[in-house]
Amino acid sequence: MKRLAIVIALSVAAGITPAAAQETESQPGATPSFSPVTWERLLNAADEPENWLMYSGTLDSQHFSGLDQVHNRNVGDLELKWAYQIPQLDRAETVPVVVDGVMFITEAPSNVVAVDAATGRQYWRYNYPLPDDLRICCGRNNRGVAILGETLYMSTLDAHLVAIDARSGNLVWDKELADYRAGYSKTAAPLIVKDEVVTGMAGGEYGVRGFIDSYNAESGELEWRADTIPGPDHPDNQTWAGDSWRTGGSATWITGAYDPDLDLVYWGTGNPGPDWNGDVRMGDNLYSDSAMALNHETGGLEWYFQFTPHDVHDWDAIQVPILADLEFDGEMRKVMMWANRNAFYYTLDRETGEFLVGKPFAKQTWAEGLDSNGRPIRIPGTFPTAEGTTVSPPVGGGTNWFSPAYSPRTELFYVQAYDGEDIFYKRDEDYVEGDQFTGGGGQRPLPVDNYQSAIRAIDPKTGNLRWEYEIQPRSTAGIMATAGDLVFSGSIDGYFFALDAVSGDELWHMNVGRMVHSSPMSYAVDGKQYITIAAGNVVYTFGLRD
Repeated sequence: MKRLAIVIALSVAAGITPAAAQETESQPGATPSFSPVTWERLLNAADEPENWLMYSGTLDSQHFSGLDQVHNRNVGDLELKWAYQIPQLDRAETVPVVVDGVMFITEAPSNVVAVDAATGRQYWRYNYPLPDDLRICCGRNNRGVAILGETLYMSTLDAHLVAIDARSGNLVWDKELADYRAGYSKTAAPLIVKDEVVTGMAGGEYGVRGFIDSYNAESGELEWRADTIPGPDHPDNQTWAGDSWRTGGSATWITGAYDPDLDLVYWGTGNPGPDWNGDVRMGDNLYSDSAMALNHETGGLEWYFQFTPHDVHDWDAIQVPILADLEFDGEMRKVMMWANRNAFYYTLDRETGEFLVGKPFAKQTWAEGLDSNGRPIRIPGTFPTAEGTTVSPPVGGGTNWFSPAYSPRTELFYVQAYDGEDIFYKRDEDYVEGDQFTGGGGQRPLPVDNYQSAIRAIDPKTGNLRWEYEIQPRSTAGIMATAGDLVFSGSIDGYFFALDAVSGDELWHMNVGRMVHSSPMSYAVDGKQYITIAAGNVVYTFGLRD
């Protein structure tokens, strides 16, 4: 007992909370072997496609694999190579990270395991103990880790950021970012930028005030915080009536992107709160439902683009921003591609935030279109009411958080799209710290099978649809494109499949038995390409038939 007290005292002195003391299980004599992941490796991740070094694969978040051993002529030879059973019976949303043949998988609710990427054999597991009084909105999920050097970084549901030794699974440090009792939580994979860990915060349905943080990767010390709702000393605070900004939501609950040439971090923000009753927060409600471009050195806001001013339909701008360089009118432009939950697709100039392209990619009945600056032209009578108002897209949006993809080979943007609708209701609701603060809700008037769902390939230069692959019922799986001219995704009824990236034709599928609610990724070990997807509570890995 005396020794335990000394350990706890030392942990507190080091800034580690005793409640998050590590619980690591290891296999005897099993230590993963890999080279340290330097910033240079992350910066040039596209040059080593045999690894998947971060949540979206590369800093530009294209969710594209440069591997082409599996291609559109032999994909029919894919077979299951191994499967890893996650002990928790929950909905897996993880996108594993692979480094030199070692795979790191996050498990619900806030655990991580290291396995051999060629066989699935476990090296170690780290179990993070969560408090019993945890309140969360939308599932006990964890979507992935980041890695720098020999250290993994993981978000936890009780709003902590933990650093874990990637070789042993031992805890390095643990930082509390916000009070989970007020509704804050974390589910997304962090993003490494240079020697810092950039990370967002969930909890928009609890009246929190959103932010984006950057932490020193070695010490865990906060370098800067960017509030997603400006305070009263900022002129944009006037876009919030009265003190509504204090409980305005605008959470940042998915992973962003980074441009090393511009030194800008890009992050999406969530809905304003309360979600469906905007009467108590009149105004545009900046910077909710926006893309924010932040100076990495200072966290200062360089520009923003608000997709849905004064959102009253819960249409978060929580989609992964995809970066690429494209030719517009004979000139190369640094662009950001964004299919938004509000059912409009956007191409923006990522240097300035200038609006370039905007078109609906899914059914929408709330706007006549977008003006020359990309601001929506609202149709009267589409706000929620006490009696209910039917509007497209539904609460879940024309798409949602699951990753889109972009192929530099086809120059097409791929997204899960949904042509649904909901009846939107509003109600009066008082804010109570730690309780949900939504001000209404939504109801689907018809069964989901009545509405079209599809993977859609969009030309980002025009916003025009190139092809679509229909999926029924609606899929909530992410997408990966590959240099083998393939697009991989999954379905809610348990199918994992591959499409031709140029035509959209289905080339291969397999029933994995459980809902696919995560994004695929690809890597190679000993010259063999593998494709991995989490479905239900199992991580499946496929390769070509030997």
